[in-house]
Amino acid sequence: MSDGSLRLCVLASGSRGNASVVEVRSGDGPRQILLIDLGLSPRRLQQSLHARGISLSEVRCALITHFDRDHFHTAWASRDLPFPLLVREEHETWAFQCGADARTIRTFAGSVQPVPGVRVSSSLEFHDEMGVCALRLDTRSGDSMAYCTDLGSITSDLVDLCHEVRVLAIESNYCPRMQEASARPAFLKRRIMGPAGHLSNEQAARACDLIEPRDHVVLLHLSQDCNRPALARAAHEGRPYRVTVSSQHEPTDWISPRTNTHVPA
Repeated sequence: MSDGSLRLCVLASGSRGNASVVEVRSGDGPRQILLIDLGLSPRRLQQSLHARGISLSEVRCALITHFDRDHFHTAWASRDLPFPLLVREEHETWAFQCGADARTIRTFAGSVQPVPGVRVSSSLEFHDEMGVCALRLDTRSGDSMAYCTDLGSITSDLVDLCHEVRVLAIESNYCPRMQEASARPAFLKRRIMGPAGHLSNEQAARACDLIEPRDHVVLLHLSQDCNRPALARAAHEGRPYRVTVSSQHEPTDWISPRTNTHVPA
């Protein structure tokens, strides 16, 4: 890998748990491991990391987008974490309410440097009452990726944050036709499809048209009941970037922005 490079693996994404791992390489130094969200149980997350040749002891920090249960598993609150939780300052009280140990919480406002050579920028986006933190990671050498999930709307802040990022991981939660035809109660449909709910396949594609990702798009958080991978992928047909559809049950391959290719786990 080249100096200041990033690569991403989505370990799981969906209503039953979300977690991703980012590997940072700089020169000949040791790799640095970052997590995004802790929505899997400690056991499952460690198993997923181990399958990728990563030990939990290598993790430098976990960036938490928000504290819904599928993004912060309750079992992590009862553990002595060997790494800090990086949390938007607006979510600090929420973190305490979910049982996160105050000794592990590191709050930040707009941006933070989790490890040398990597800058994380963020914006607070609409999702339910507390909002969600969209993230962008940049290295000095020009690698960049963004992670944006549980988005109710496409805002100018989101577009500005992620504009022309090399790898964009973005929510593509539901197919509107499947959502309307589902047996879900009306109030739940309104919540999901509302401005503080989730993005549909078409909204995700529209966001990509505005953001203009350069290399790769990773589609996150597909609904098991109201979406299908083929539908989510089809919304991006003809776009100039590659598309990976994440899964609740299987991790993606490593995705490297510089090579624009999958790298086997």
